[in-house]
Amino acid sequence: MAPDYYNGYGGGPSGKRRRSLVMRLVDLALTLVTLAVGATMVLTYFVPYVDPGSVWFFPVLGLAAPAVYVASVVLTLYWIIRWRWVCAGAMLVVVVAGLFKVSLFWRPEIRRSYAEEAVYDRGSFRVMTYNVRSFYGENGSSVDDILQLIAEQDPDIICLQEFNARLAERSAEFALLDEKYESAHFGRTQAPDSVYGSTMAILSKYRILRTGTVLTPSSSVWADVMIGEDTVRVFNNHLRSTAINASDNEFITSHRFLSDTARETKIRSIVTRLRENSVLRARQVDSIAKVAGATRTRKIVCGDFNDTPMSYVYRTMARGLRDAFSECGSGYSHTFRGFYNTLRIDYVLSSEGLETLSYEVIPVEYSDHHPVVVRLKKSS
Repeated sequence: MAPDYYNGYGGGPSGKRRRSLVMRLVDLALTLVTLAVGATMVLTYFVPYVDPGSVWFFPVLGLAAPAVYVASVVLTLYWIIRWRWVCAGAMLVVVVAGLFKVSLFWRPEIRRSYAEEAVYDRGSFRVMTYNVRSFYGENGSSVDDILQLIAEQDPDIICLQEFNARLAERSAEFALLDEKYESAHFGRTQAPDSVYGSTMAILSKYRILRTGTVLTPSSSVWADVMIGEDTVRVFNNHLRSTAINASDNEFITSHRFLSDTARETKIRSIVTRLRENSVLRARQVDSIAKVAGATRTRKIVCGDFNDTPMSYVYRTMARGLRDAFSECGSGYSHTFRGFYNTLRIDYVLSSEGLETLSYEVIPVEYSDHHPVVVRLKKSS
């Protein structure tokens, strides 16, 4: 009777067969998932090299790249544990190939004492880039909060996107900043209702020698600043938005796309806007990169690129430059307050002759972006 007793509880041969069948079904399902994830991961590696206008879904893949990579790692570990070496080996190749891209999103949080000492180097200077969203925060006007933050951080060069001159000049804090910085405001054409539109601004403690516009005053501008005996050209960029608004963000992050009866129409609208605006950003970055590449002085290229590190826009803009996060960042960095706090779309890039000493994202909620503060130093 004992064998029958244990068999009834799955402990005998029939129980083993049932467990074996379940595991075979699980393995089959995960094999299909592995094929899909592996193929998707391989495609993401091509995203930065293909113009978004050529393949419509590549911009979406760029957004999903970190999640897809994590899924690839998890599946690789599963197949290793299951001793399925064909699946494990194939996924391991995919994962190892992606190691060269990991530093664009994540860097180990290792304490570096030499970097902390470098912060106080007299030859270094701090650069801040910040999309201030026309000084509009969660609770209305955030102009005083942002200007106070700037005063506390005390950066040497500031690049502001969506800068609202009218609101800034109403603030007493701005008058104090104006005493410390030379300012270059772009596109301050007065509207009929006497309200300045949101444009760009570059503020510098160093002397501003000259300024110029690459595209429009609200897209890409530059200023030559005199740091010591050298001229450094600072590019401030605000590329075409993804046009993903608060309603779209709520639709995605609250998982309404799983139950909304109009989800197909909504998803199609989001994807269409992503594709169309990705194409426009690609055209913008081609023009900006051409001008930046022709600049012979040291240069800093920063701003809100509205695209992730796994994108044609980032690769084109960063060509020949160093990404401050990849040099000195730590952990997983995000600069946009939305979409699960997963997107790094604000950057500080620098050319040869400029060494990155530190990188910081300040977690304040005065805009839909976080400010990025980087310390640089001229090198020989």
